Amino acid sequence: MQAPAIPLDETKRLRALTTLCLLDTLPEEKFDRVTRLACRTFNVPIATVSLVDRDRQWFKSKQGLDACETSRSISFCGHAILQPGQLVVPDARLNPIFADSPLVIGDPFIRFYAGQPVHGPDGSRVGTLCIIDSQPRVFTPEDSIILSDLGAMVDRELSLIENATVDELTRLSNRRGFTMVARHVLALCRRNRQGAVVVAFDLDHFKSINDQHGHEAGDDVLRRFAKQLYSHFRTSDVVARFGGDEFSVLCSGASHEQVMESVQRLKCEFDESALAKTYPALSWSAGLAAFDPRSDQSIDELLRMSDARMHCAKAEGRQKRARA
Repeated sequence: MQAPAIPLDETKRLRALTTLCLLDTLPEEKFDRVTRLACRTFNVPIATVSLVDRDRQWFKSKQGLDACETSRSISFCGHAILQPGQLVVPDARLNPIFADSPLVIGDPFIRFYAGQPVHGPDGSRVGTLCIIDSQPRVFTPEDSIILSDLGAMVDRELSLIENATVDELTRLSNRRGFTMVARHVLALCRRNRQGAVVVAFDLDHFKSINDQHGHEAGDDVLRRFAKQLYSHFRTSDVVARFGGDEFSVLCSGASHEQVMESVQRLKCEFDESALAKTYPALSWSAGLAAFDPRSDQSIDELLRMSDARMHCAKAEGRQKRARA
């Protein structure tokens, strides 16, 4: 079988998928309702809402399947997200891409497949709503419209999830979104014996900007600082705004020393930025808390530790210091 290619927007796509905080979560009626409806409408034995992760496709909802995930390299859905429209395979045994797939010659013996890409709120194709049959089928234009409508139902649910986990002003994760992702990330770090570091940031003298320049200027400062954090840290790091002028970053697979060096580089970048030159009194304080994969530390404990150290740094003079 020909493995699916990697989309050109893969980094953006994976970030959008991670922000949704859906991977490895429990089944939910709002998605199961769609897959049940798809099975009934098309009279097929299998329907799934599949999320295409870095190396796997994981089923947020599934009807007629026992597996929770399969390798991305053998997935039909990995091919479906490569195009804006539907991928329809009337008979997989006659398709040179899929004819020798283990999913075709073995369980669940796929012959017919139709996949409608589903989207994160930024438009990224994060997965599919797909229907599967063990018999070849003809897929009519009317069938295509119905599958598109069902896919739009999934898109709407994904949009509602994003609204609950993303900060409206900065488009970073909010506290809820950060905590949901962080729990998953720390579990992976514990399993892989990798360290992690949580960094708490707080803008100093921010209130004076609101008082002197107005809340629109304050909102602009928050957006620009959020952009600095987002662009400075790695794409695998989780960056969030907790509200007000408080931000947090979770750096997985990194040591305390590496993150401290990164924070110091951020200080230099900030000092030279247009934001600092526009508001000379503006600064920030930071606190770090390291995660030990051998411990039972929770994300809530790490957030409390990093926040306490950030406040110590702030008390020492608000000079963009970081406390370890």
